[in-house]
Amino acid sequence: MRKKVCVPVLFALLVAAMVIVAPTLRAQDDGDAWSKKKSAWLLLSAADRTQAMEFAEDIKNYLNVARSALGSNREIIRRAKSAGFSEFTKPDQVKPGSRLIISNRDRSLILAVIGSQPIVEGSRVIGAHEDSPHIELKGRPIYPAGGFALFKTKYYGGIKKYQWSNLPLALVGRIDTTDGRTIDVSIGLNPGEPVFVIPDSAPHSDAELRGRTYTNVLQGEELDPVIGSIPGEKESVAVEVTQLLTSTYKIKEEDLVSSELALVPAAHPADVGFDRGLVGAYGQDDRVSSFCAGRTIIDLKGTPKFTALAYLSNFEEVGSVNNTGAGSQFLNSTIARLIGAQRGSSYNDLDLRRALRNSLVISADANDSLNPIFPSTSEATNAARLGYGVTIKLYGEGFDAPSEFTAKMRGLLDRNGIPWQTHTYKVDMGGGGTIGGFMSREDMEVIDFGVPLLSMHSPFEMSSKVDVWNFYRAMSAFYEQ
Repeated sequence: MRKKVCVPVLFALLVAAMVIVAPTLRAQDDGDAWSKKKSAWLLLSAADRTQAMEFAEDIKNYLNVARSALGSNREIIRRAKSAGFSEFTKPDQVKPGSRLIISNRDRSLILAVIGSQPIVEGSRVIGAHEDSPHIELKGRPIYPAGGFALFKTKYYGGIKKYQWSNLPLALVGRIDTTDGRTIDVSIGLNPGEPVFVIPDSAPHSDAELRGRTYTNVLQGEELDPVIGSIPGEKESVAVEVTQLLTSTYKIKEEDLVSSELALVPAAHPADVGFDRGLVGAYGQDDRVSSFCAGRTIIDLKGTPKFTALAYLSNFEEVGSVNNTGAGSQFLNSTIARLIGAQRGSSYNDLDLRRALRNSLVISADANDSLNPIFPSTSEATNAARLGYGVTIKLYGEGFDAPSEFTAKMRGLLDRNGIPWQTHTYKVDMGGGGTIGGFMSREDMEVIDFGVPLLSMHSPFEMSSKVDVWNFYRAMSAFYEQ
């Protein structure tokens, strides 16, 4: 015979069940892994917090001047020379403890600290890339339109084009002339300098544009900033601007064909939030990793057992192409040069093959973070979050490190008290890659590490100060193991 349960008792049981189940549901909503994790901020001592904050001030200083791969290269070389590194020019420099600079055409870079073991026994390599999405000038960039002078441009890397309108932009890069001069260009970063702006349409008159889709609010051929507005008595604004530019830099208009000029956000790095826990700045993908790699090897004390290499490449955002991208032979050639300096006339190609196979690599690159406004774009259980530590990137599709190497690196992080998390993109909804595949192809053992960013690939990305500081600590532990 079935027993009857009165309504008040049934209601009480339901409430009790909800109290028990609700925390579990919330944990599942957030991802079960997150219910067991603490923010990396809560793991810091007072002294650690001070160090993390001071480290963030240094990275802001770097990001303020490193607005391009050229600027990053220049700044990291400056820092390395101040710390006692020397340009590698002759074989007898390669001895235990030597601190060497190998620059590749001003656009990529290797810093080396020679270890006590021969290089054929392997090295510890941290690879990152110094380029970030930006807007480039076309070869014939200046043209008139609607009584203004504009730059004709093309975009570089994966950007949301609409994000680049109505922003103060700076012009940075170099111009090379047929008489052998190199002219460095930087306009818009210092107080009082002019900036350049891609104009948007006013909401009063944009009815014909309102049907555009999310990714085509601005189209590629519409990313043209205003660069002048005052005509001459007899000449157009474009002619006046051209004459101003050529006279200022003592160049001909044709010299712009042999230039590398980029438009980048002019905003300076800043703290984000009342608590100042985040760094907001352009170019943190992936100059946050380049900075950490460079700073780590510069700070490395004494002589490591295995040679330490910080490899800062270029052109990752467009496939690691060119002779300064990770698809080039620059890393292999540099390791071969260092081995050749140690072994002299007995060097052969098998020495290089052995050195590569014995090398361990961190491929360092930023990754997307779970977004508090758009959480549905991530799968919460496996999405990295700002403030929860270094990311082990598990992208699948052959990108992942072998499980035994992943276990080894997990152990390194755990032994050094470095908080870590994982990141995998939502299936069929996104993805990413790093320079690690190019080094894996050379038989090196590679794992992908990073830090999460909010607003990744935007003109103002955000990173957590505690994540970046722990990334630096992870790199230090890797070199010193």
